[in-house]
Amino acid sequence: MFIKVKDRGKLEFKDGSCAKEVADALNLTSPHEAVAVSINGVFRDFSTPLAEGDEVIFYNFENKEGKEVFWHSSAHVLAQAVLRLWPKATPTIGPPIENGFYYDFANLEISDKDFELLEQEIQKILKENYLSLRFHFKDKEEAIERFDHNPYKTELIEGFEEGPITAYSQGEFFDLCRGPHLYNLGKIKAFKVLKTAGAYWRGDSKREMLTRIYAISYPDRKQLQDYLALLEEAKKRDHKLLGPRLDLFSLQEEAPGMPFIHPKGMIIWNALLAFWRELHQEAGYIEIKTPQLMSQELWERSGHWMYYRENMYAFSIEERNFAIKPMSCPGCMLYFKTKSHSYREFPLRIAEFGHVHRHEPSGALSGLFRVRSFHQDDAHLFMRPSDIREEILDLFALVEKIYSAFGLSYSLELSTRPEKSIGSAQEWKIATEGLKGALDEWDEPYQINEGEGAFYGPKIDLHVRDALGRRWQCGTIQLDMSLPEKFELEYTDCDGERKRPVMIHRAIFGSIERFFGILIEHFAGRFPLWLSPHQVRILTVADRHIERARHVEREIKKSGLICDVDDSNESVSKKVRNAQLLQINYILTIGDKELENKTVNLRTRDNVVHGEVALPHFLENLREEKNQRVLPKQAPRCAARQSQIDSREE
Repeated sequence: MFIKVKDRGKLEFKDGSCAKEVADALNLTSPHEAVAVSINGVFRDFSTPLAEGDEVIFYNFENKEGKEVFWHSSAHVLAQAVLRLWPKATPTIGPPIENGFYYDFANLEISDKDFELLEQEIQKILKENYLSLRFHFKDKEEAIERFDHNPYKTELIEGFEEGPITAYSQGEFFDLCRGPHLYNLGKIKAFKVLKTAGAYWRGDSKREMLTRIYAISYPDRKQLQDYLALLEEAKKRDHKLLGPRLDLFSLQEEAPGMPFIHPKGMIIWNALLAFWRELHQEAGYIEIKTPQLMSQELWERSGHWMYYRENMYAFSIEERNFAIKPMSCPGCMLYFKTKSHSYREFPLRIAEFGHVHRHEPSGALSGLFRVRSFHQDDAHLFMRPSDIREEILDLFALVEKIYSAFGLSYSLELSTRPEKSIGSAQEWKIATEGLKGALDEWDEPYQINEGEGAFYGPKIDLHVRDALGRRWQCGTIQLDMSLPEKFELEYTDCDGERKRPVMIHRAIFGSIERFFGILIEHFAGRFPLWLSPHQVRILTVADRHIERARHVEREIKKSGLICDVDDSNESVSKKVRNAQLLQINYILTIGDKELENKTVNLRTRDNVVHGEVALPHFLENLREEKNQRVLPKQAPRCAARQSQIDSREE
């Protein structure tokens, strides 16, 4: 029989060959190779027999799909080891996540002191190198009978819709699972148990608290070592520690999930907003501000009351129900309707720095990354269908300018029509082709997520990558065919007809609080001058130098820079150390020599000593560094990409 293998063409194998035999024949036997396989677009086990004309794709560990299968198989190893050591534990679920996997257990008490013992048992299982064998149940009744000792598994089975119910075994371990899995466990060469945490069953705070064990595995030991080194560096950059230490923000028990931004944090906050407004004015946006509190009727019309009510803060005033906005879209719809519109205004770009509130479970709150009160750089763009591609390209140029200003690279993902959606097939076709056409013209790699768009339209998600290579989902570009319909938005087209506009939701920072947290970790608190709340500090050697230091401070502040004086009785070395701990960009020392020569002695927070410099020359360099928004050790931007952006601005 002949089968088609991606990147290998049409190949001949004997009838009944399975995917594992094909992988072996192609020499895809290294631990990182062929860890997952799809047959005719469906992920299968490697033991699946092939038929004439089948199309086969093998995925390596570097692929997202490969990691998911690798880590899901590893989760079963973790559960098997736990049950060997704690046989009274009750396994529930163990999915792969972005970095590794976890498994939740009932009836288990474990601490980090047990990790070494657990890892030893895991290594025994890996050496036993079991095959992963798939088992099909005839029906729900058979599956429930098999797992009648485990109420969590039976609850899952009872909730399954139509379709096959399967389980996997490896040695004595047998677990409910859709799969697929690694063919055998031999590809797992490195395994590390990371931490434990509490987790509610099915994420419901009214249900039982379970013990969650996080872990990670790799097909190579060096990959694990690199990841553990990354975790150590990430700990040093943790914004939940750095933020309070640098006096940028705090979280108070009296307002859970609602950050307090401190004066030094506000310097960064205001610099972000000023940058945002500058670029949006250049790009032809107008800015509005809509109320935080609006009536239940509005949220019913937008659909949020039906689909998002449990995440909204609502209450009654004078026998009328209101809610604090969880997003700014409906307010912008009301603004659009305040006057008539013509196609001549399009594309109409309306931006709002909106303060929104969403109820998140207390257990999900995490520093600035997961909060209940936050600000979004929302924008709603109204246009004709023919404008979509060009408008998306302009958005990409704006995205490039914003993210590159912070040294953040980014990737793009296009999500298409889900099974449950509104709008006609033709509307979805026009919208999706508009987004895809813009992505193709932008000429950057992008991923397509079939069927993962919003119910009201396709979308492009923007994932930034920080200094440690971690990916963060920040911005989004979403085509919406729902709200213009619900709010009966119209414009007069060139033919005199009243028509419905196409609308794009768009955010680039996303949550400003979250983006702030990302920047703290990305820069490790060492902000570039234009963002820094600690730009210059002057150190005095003795009291006789204070007057000169104050004069220099005034001159620096006149230049629009942030400056203070440390005239304490500490030694100069201690003052330098204190300034470096606060990540002050430039540290100036004034002693007798500097007083006589009317100079300053310059060093940076990296402890690079430049020696005596003239104040005017120093200030000229700093003004240029701040105005140009220079990044530390800034890499030159890709010339081709810069040329593309410049050409769109001409």
